[in-house]
Amino acid sequence: MPDKIRLGLIGASVKGTWSARSHLPALRASAEVELTAVCTTKVESAEAARQAYGARLAFHDFRTMAASPEIDAVAVVVRVPSHYAPVKAALEAGKHVYCEWPLGQTTAEAVELTALAADRKLVTAVGLQARVNPALMYMKELVDAGFVGQVMAVQVSMIRDGVLSRPSNRTWQRDVELGANTLTIANGHTVDAMRFVAGDVGRLSAVVATQAKQWLDTGTGTLLDVTSPDHVLLSGWLANGAVASVHVGAIPFAGSGYRMEIYGREGTLVATGEDSPQMSEVFLHGVKGGDTLTPMPVPARFTFASAATPRGQPLNVGQMYTVFANAIRGGASQQPTFETAVGLHRLTDAIRQASDGRREMSFA
Repeated sequence: MPDKIRLGLIGASVKGTWSARSHLPALRASAEVELTAVCTTKVESAEAARQAYGARLAFHDFRTMAASPEIDAVAVVVRVPSHYAPVKAALEAGKHVYCEWPLGQTTAEAVELTALAADRKLVTAVGLQARVNPALMYMKELVDAGFVGQVMAVQVSMIRDGVLSRPSNRTWQRDVELGANTLTIANGHTVDAMRFVAGDVGRLSAVVATQAKQWLDTGTGTLLDVTSPDHVLLSGWLANGAVASVHVGAIPFAGSGYRMEIYGREGTLVATGEDSPQMSEVFLHGVKGGDTLTPMPVPARFTFASAATPRGQPLNVGQMYTVFANAIRGGASQQPTFETAVGLHRLTDAIRQASDGRREMSFA
């Protein structure tokens, strides 16, 4: 295998996208992965991305790129409804795959893709980057080592502003059937961070609501009807017996950001950030046997992306590429895999069902 894993990235637009803000800068800095090829839907934009980020190859058909012997792995960083086809093509071509979350538009798609990857014995990663956020990895280590003792209660909130309007290129998210909304995206990342650090969900009740039933399209000035939820509230028990509550919401103004509180018999840990933990820096405070929280600096060993990786949104993506490359080379699998994604898809389904049926759901 070459010194670096040769990667083809599907969804390589050069500005304004998650790919441009995170994946492409992370890959440009990576010591483990080479951005060998880029793919967009048009020849011109693919070539522009190739030149902008120094890739050797440009494609406008993901099937052609997936079949190329010049690449070892594929990253799929496109809109959620378009995840399934390129992931399947890459797996069928024998390529390892890193797909952004959600893995599929539905749980059935995620299950199918996971089975295909397992059948081909390919390494997978899913973009639940909170699991490689340095502060949350340290927080998990502390919980597992007994810093807080028996976990008794967990409280999580992630409140983001800007619910009343969207630019034209994001108004497609208003349709709940397309799979990219507060329940699947913001709530998915937030709840997955909780289950990573504090433990899996056992039983839950939920409210899933659409409070802003119209969005202003800032490009056209028109109001558009919305079916996608913008608030998710959970309460219940973790499998380890702790009680848990979660509120993930999109509100008009002055969102409070991210906060996860873990209360145990022997101590408390609190993680905070300006935005969702998969893409923002998280700060950790704690106390053992006392009442005053103090800052807990994160040891350097939890940051393993290349030192050249920009801070902010590219950092956790760079972390993911590092562990993905290590797994491809036969090392330990530290990254969230397609199996991780299927578990979260099923939990998301349970949340929706609990809300729709106004009943408690068992999950674990």
